[in-house]
Amino acid sequence: MTDSASLQEIADRVSELSPAELDCVDAWWRANNYLTVGQIYLMANPLLREPLAAEQIKPRLLGHWGTSPGLSFIYAHASRLIRETGQEMLYLAGPGHGGPALVAAGYLEGTYTETYPAVTTDADGMNRLFRQFSAPGGIPSHVSVTTPGSIHEGGELGYVLVHAFGAVMDNPDLIALAVVGDGEAETGPLEGSWKGVSFLNPSRDGAVLPILHLNGAKIAGPTVLGRKDPAEVRSLLEGHGYDVIEVEGADLPGMHHRFATALAQAWIRIRTIQAAARGGDWDGTRPRWPLIVLRTPKGWTGPETVDGVQIAGTFRAHQVPLASVRENADHLRLLESWMRSYRPDELFDADGSPTELVRRANPDGRLRMSATPHANGGLLTRPLELPDYRQYAVDVPTPGGVRLESTRRLGELLRDLYVANPDRFRLFCPDETNSNRLGAVFEASDRGFAEQVTDADDKISRDGRVMEVLSEHNCHGWLEGYTLTGRHGMFATYEAFAMVSASQTIQHSKWLEEAEHLPWRSRVPSLNILLTSTAWRNDHNGFSHQGPGLIQNVISTRGTISRVYLPPDANCLLSVADHCLRSTSYVNLIVIDKQPQLQYLTIDEATEHCARGAGVWQWAGTDDGSADPDVVLACAGDIVTMETVAAAQILRERLPQFRTRVVNVVDLMSLVRRRDHPHGMDEILFKELFTDHVDVVFAFHGYPGAVHQMVHGRPDADRFHVRGFIEEGTTTTPFDMVVRNQVSRYHLVMDALNNARRTPQGASELKAWCESRLAEHTEYIVANLEDLPDLRDWTTTSGVRR
Repeated sequence: MTDSASLQEIADRVSELSPAELDCVDAWWRANNYLTVGQIYLMANPLLREPLAAEQIKPRLLGHWGTSPGLSFIYAHASRLIRETGQEMLYLAGPGHGGPALVAAGYLEGTYTETYPAVTTDADGMNRLFRQFSAPGGIPSHVSVTTPGSIHEGGELGYVLVHAFGAVMDNPDLIALAVVGDGEAETGPLEGSWKGVSFLNPSRDGAVLPILHLNGAKIAGPTVLGRKDPAEVRSLLEGHGYDVIEVEGADLPGMHHRFATALAQAWIRIRTIQAAARGGDWDGTRPRWPLIVLRTPKGWTGPETVDGVQIAGTFRAHQVPLASVRENADHLRLLESWMRSYRPDELFDADGSPTELVRRANPDGRLRMSATPHANGGLLTRPLELPDYRQYAVDVPTPGGVRLESTRRLGELLRDLYVANPDRFRLFCPDETNSNRLGAVFEASDRGFAEQVTDADDKISRDGRVMEVLSEHNCHGWLEGYTLTGRHGMFATYEAFAMVSASQTIQHSKWLEEAEHLPWRSRVPSLNILLTSTAWRNDHNGFSHQGPGLIQNVISTRGTISRVYLPPDANCLLSVADHCLRSTSYVNLIVIDKQPQLQYLTIDEATEHCARGAGVWQWAGTDDGSADPDVVLACAGDIVTMETVAAAQILRERLPQFRTRVVNVVDLMSLVRRRDHPHGMDEILFKELFTDHVDVVFAFHGYPGAVHQMVHGRPDADRFHVRGFIEEGTTTTPFDMVVRNQVSRYHLVMDALNNARRTPQGASELKAWCESRLAEHTEYIVANLEDLPDLRDWTTTSGVRR
């Protein structure tokens, strides 16, 4: 550990720019700005070795100039800090539309050519770099998955800080430099993510250095923080717990000197905090981590005015300052003058490669921010030490004869994961770990918290690694940053409120989908999402807590990435969780409730069932496989599985001659055709389970349309009659939830009778009985405020496995 005197000596050196260093940093910045403008505008003549002509301009001008010079200015100085200190640093660009600036940075550092050899560091390679930007067959305009050094695209704004904080948890040597755009700072997720400092432990975590880049404007007008009194902005950020450092201006070289000093101050503050914590000289008080507010003009160094209208420093610089270059000769001359203002002859050799002056600004090897392995986390991933999930199994002597809270067994497995993996596994949960019956983890770890802890608190300490904060955005984003940098985890939340962060789930899926096409991107630990406190058992909380919508979002993403599991009991949950925690580069969605529920399968049966994805539960129906059943009763989801088993029992007892087959689906994607999803079951197995002509009454945990989407293209898909959540709910009883959504055992029995190919004797009497039971239920709950005892305490009576 470097002592404080040595740290200060380094910081003092870094804070002062010598004339030679100034030339180097400024040349790199100018080169980056030149390459940024070239990517937006040019498809030929990259070095301006001849006068610029209209036909050398791209037919469609795409990209965002306004934020780019600020991003590259920060990058240039961060690189210098890295060269002087050896600091490992990850650069996250919240204003993701500044993509050309970060692509240019990788190109100047040589990483881009190492990653994409066709983009050579010469005139031809530069031309290819320009032509590919935001073009068909090329790369997106954001700091996307194709950009070396990136774990954060910044397309959907608001997540740069949560990704940064997740990246540094259990990553002690890393500083995540997170540039927050002032437009992005207006989003709800970003406003809620400053609190990350309340959860970092400097003795074992890295540090986040936020740089709030205020250039004053977004796409069509001013930004809130850009127009606020600077004193109010400082008070806001200080109130979040930051030590604020401010830099403002556009003067050169003054801005270089002032920002170099600010960055050195921030670095020494971070390293001093960490040195104290890791050297035993820390009283546990939350540190005041540094934060830089950088104020520069929007579109800095670009055209001041165009056609007599002010551009620089206004919203008009946000995208393309010169929009009619092909058609307007004056605009073409302005563009050439703008690009030549960077003095490209000083920046690129005769062959088009960066000059030695520019290259000297780059750190070496993996210390280059575009080459850091932290941005390609699979390179750093160590597999989890996973205990044998079978040791947590429930003893199930007979199907449906045991009732318990399934997620408690998963909590025990996660507890032991914490013990075996003290530096690479975390659970992220919005203040609901105990509520979701995962509280066994607190036997291994407290909740992490850097703020004040009192004697009345329970399982809270600065050393805790269970991450609870009442924000789905923070929990989801922290896990994303954690997995993308090579560690493992799980996000557990109430099912209905997973929709708060559903867009993050989709954005992460898109990242993984695109990474699949890049051989240089190493696979990373999967994003594991556990939804519990589900719609069907939030009867006490009411309609606001009742919604299974995330399933619909996940199944709409590409099959190479998406996985949805609906384990019906604890042993299936254990098998599924083991599989998900071992997997890489997937979005795994696991849905199961936390309330006591019936247990159906032994651990061996569960393992086999989950491996197949779906199977016939012969013990539940009357089908012995010798002939086609009269109807197939299918189910996916814990509560609807119970209703299906109950419906099959009613039919077995009241119409014994009526042949029913019960099929349970645990891997929802197995319903899809094999050609459409790698988990899709083949045609033979699908026929074995569902036949190719018998009607199927399908009770589903989520919205009915999801199953219709899944079985599209299967033989006679119209024979699938799906019951599920139909947005009917209120504060009521558990059984009334399935009644309101018409997926109760009585509804399923009537559906079976209505859709079977033959009508058995006694069908009309049974239908009338079902209707009477539903009426009795409705009357009873109003009078007694609880479910009928025979429904509340129902268990199966089959008692035999066949």
